[in-house]
Amino acid sequence: MQSLQEKASQWSGVSQDDAFGIDNTNLFQKLGLQTFVNLSTSFYDRVYDDEEEWFRSIFANSKKEEAIQNQYEFFVQRMGGPPLYSQRKGHPALIGRHRPFPITHQAAERWLHHMQQALDSVTEIDADSKTKMMNFFRHTAFFLVAGDELKNRNQGVPCKHGANKPAAG
Repeated sequence: MQSLQEKASQWSGVSQDDAFGIDNTNLFQKLGLQTFVNLSTSFYDRVYDDEEEWFRSIFANSKKEEAIQNQYEFFVQRMGGPPLYSQRKGHPALIGRHRPFPITHQAAERWLHHMQQALDSVTEIDADSKTKMMNFFRHTAFFLVAGDELKNRNQGVPCKHGANKPAAG
C-alpha cells in the first residue's frame, strides 16, 4: 500500500524532495511576516469570491479573517518563522484539521488555482521562492486528498475522487 506521501507525489506530480525544498531556505527570514499576511489575504479574497458555489461552500462555515490568520500563521511556522500557529491552535495536524471538509482532487486543483494567482499577485515573492512554495502547496494539497480518501475508506464511504463532478453544496 502506498503511503500518503507517495500518493501525494504521484497525484501532484511533485517529488517529496521538491515539495520539501522549502526546508532548504528560510523563506520567513527571506520574505518577512507581512508577505505571508499579504499572500493569505489575496488567497482568501479569491476563495471567498470564487464563482463556483460548490467550492465557496467548503468555506461557508469559516470566518474569512480567521482563515487568513490560520493560513499565514501556519505558513510562517512551516517556512522558518516562529511557531505562531502552534502557540495559538496546537499542532497543525493538517489531515485532522481538514477532516470536516471534502478534500477532493477537484477541490485541491481549485485551491491551487487560487494559490497560484495569489502567489503571482504578491510582488515581494521572488520567482525561486514562488516555485518552492507552489511545489510544497501542490504536494500538500494532494497529501490532504490522500488523507480524505483514507478517511472515507475507513468510514466505508465509496471513494468520491474517481467521479469528476462537484460536491453537493
